[in-house]
Amino acid sequence: MKNSIYIFAIFLLAILGCNTTKSTMTSSDKALKTQNDTIRIANDELQYEVIIIDPGFSSWLASRAYPRWYHSQSYLENKNQIYVGEWNRRVLQPQQYSPNLYEMTIDYQPNIDYGYEVNYLIYNYMIYFQNTYKQKLNGYVPTR
Repeated sequence: MKNSIYIFAIFLLAILGCNTTKSTMTSSDKALKTQNDTIRIANDELQYEVIIIDPGFSSWLASRAYPRWYHSQSYLENKNQIYVGEWNRRVLQPQQYSPNLYEMTIDYQPNIDYGYEVNYLIYNYMIYFQNTYKQKLNGYVPTR
């Protein structure tokens, strides 16, 4: 479980790091790469990179998540704002919520267009996290 926390921390740092080095992928400015249990997405225009390294997440994403474009981008953005807001609230209350699960805040800014793919991965990671660690960040949690 602690390994997953470190993995999610890497994921969060990647989102937060607006000044990360640019991707060397040549297929397009938005690229998705899956290798073992690592999912990487980058956008050179906005200079961000998201890396999700969590054992089981990539197989869960491939087998249990709804397909891309099932939900609209605005739906994913709204859900991500709710989930991230609750996540950040729990980070600030380590006496009530496990600091091993909620180590650092997420800087998800609603005024930035992260694109569909980033919102899709964040949303699905939040669903995966809630189901895997038996957490309920807000409201109904799909049991995919």
